[in-house]
Amino acid sequence: MHWLRKVQGLCTLWGTQMSSRTLYINSRQLVSLQWGHQEVPAKFNFASDVLDHWADMEKAGKRLPSPALWWVNGKGKELMWNFRELSENSQQAANVLSGACGLQRGDRVAVVLPRVPEWWLVILGCIRAGLIFMPGTIQMKSTDILYRLQMSKAKAIVAGDEVIQEVDTVASECPSLRIKLLVSEKSCDGWLNFKKLLNEASTTHHCVETGSQEASAIYFTSGTSGLPKMAEHSYSSLGLKAKMDAGWTGLQASDIMWTISDTGWILNILCSLMEPWALGACTFVHLLPKFDPLVILKTLSSYPIKSMMGAPIVYRMLLQQDLSSYKFPHLQNCVTVGESLLPETLENWRAQTGLDIRESYGQTETGLTCMVSKTMKIKPGYMGTAASCYDVQIIDDKGNVLPPGTEGDIGIRVKPIRPIGIFSGYVDNPDKTAANIRGDFWLLGDRGIKDEDGYFQFMGRANDIINSSGYRIGPSEVENALMEHPAVVETAVISSPDPVRGEVVKAFVVLASQFLSHDPEQLTKELQQHVKSVTAPYKYPRKIEFVLNLPKTVTGKIQRAKLRDKEWKMSGKARAQ
Repeated sequence: MHWLRKVQGLCTLWGTQMSSRTLYINSRQLVSLQWGHQEVPAKFNFASDVLDHWADMEKAGKRLPSPALWWVNGKGKELMWNFRELSENSQQAANVLSGACGLQRGDRVAVVLPRVPEWWLVILGCIRAGLIFMPGTIQMKSTDILYRLQMSKAKAIVAGDEVIQEVDTVASECPSLRIKLLVSEKSCDGWLNFKKLLNEASTTHHCVETGSQEASAIYFTSGTSGLPKMAEHSYSSLGLKAKMDAGWTGLQASDIMWTISDTGWILNILCSLMEPWALGACTFVHLLPKFDPLVILKTLSSYPIKSMMGAPIVYRMLLQQDLSSYKFPHLQNCVTVGESLLPETLENWRAQTGLDIRESYGQTETGLTCMVSKTMKIKPGYMGTAASCYDVQIIDDKGNVLPPGTEGDIGIRVKPIRPIGIFSGYVDNPDKTAANIRGDFWLLGDRGIKDEDGYFQFMGRANDIINSSGYRIGPSEVENALMEHPAVVETAVISSPDPVRGEVVKAFVVLASQFLSHDPEQLTKELQQHVKSVTAPYKYPRKIEFVLNLPKTVTGKIQRAKLRDKEWKMSGKARAQ
């Protein structure tokens, strides 16, 4: 019952108070918790409680076998598994991880794979075996991977050809790393071949009975004022909340949903795994090795996809194409998350396709927080109302709830009742977890307004996070990368407005004296390429301005806010801070 002590510790951290049912242990050593009106079962495991339910229905003939995962690579290769096959294949994956690899419950596993079927199998295998999975983007470089492996003390990494050299470059500096699993058709020294082990593994695995509050996943945040933090999610904050939210997109059983997302982001597990499978629906996956709007349009025209989820930039880039050449006979539900949806994007999409785009809002720490569900009225510029398990409010700097129409900080009430869905906390960083609580609320770091109908309007970030094309980028990692170049004496990274991406990374750079005479255009390209080489390429500064000095406080701290205010003011656009 080690996880029971963890539940009690979390309750103390979050200020949770038990209801009249309180905490008890019955003869089967089960624990029942209740937060407000939300029943939390003692045990929950998405694989056994949800996925296997549909598999058992198919086996018993109570449900016709229907696709659960439909994968295509765009070059003629396709794969389709029903729920029974997916259940068996994921049990094989669990046997590879806990059997062949010898990983134990609670071990941490880094998963760095592109959109291949094995990503879904590995995640499910970790859930079944009680392992803590840690997804990461394949765009990471060796420094990104080193930091994550060292910080997490990961026992294993599952990766593809895309990052194998990056991993091998730093593996010797990661004493906790014991297992390297390669998802590839080829073999490599020092790596176990996942596909070979999968084919040899049994299709029967006894799923671990995981506690609802037991650690299930760790996602690394973008990092505002420092390096990324480890945000820990439990089996209930991911799987159970997803089960509660399921259906908000309009998806129904046997429908097909396509989520266009990087496998490293929390959106991918929520909307391409848990949302459809909680409903018994199918998740559609396209390898999409690079973002190509024409490929997306052809796919929507060729496959019976009913629901599509993507960041607003997906819709903006589709609208730049000649949509009159394409028909989407099956598409009914279009949803978005990751950044604000501009009213003109909504209007243009509706005019050219006859379809609405429903907005949603969330973060790594909170999952789906607000949404415009299928049954709700769409208000252009508004990201919907609070998810059913959350009490979301606009608060002032003292934690008081502000009246409708007043701008303030967006917060989720976590006291006295901690809701399902909130992450467990930042691993090994209780001070940072506590610092994000103001009064009774968890701060999301964003500014907003709530109207009389409970709809929220996003006004901007209250911190330095840059949101470019749905990617949340912390300035510190970009600054650190730039500082490694000998030309850079000081730098400050901020957001800059962009008509397509919403905002992009801009760096103000103070040059070393010996570089002052260099060609600015050539030096800009050199610095951009340098950042791409040492950290994930999506973080590189698309704009660089060379300056003689940077604004600072009396204590010498660089004032990013001043640079950002000036940048946005010069563009004629507003960005709330």
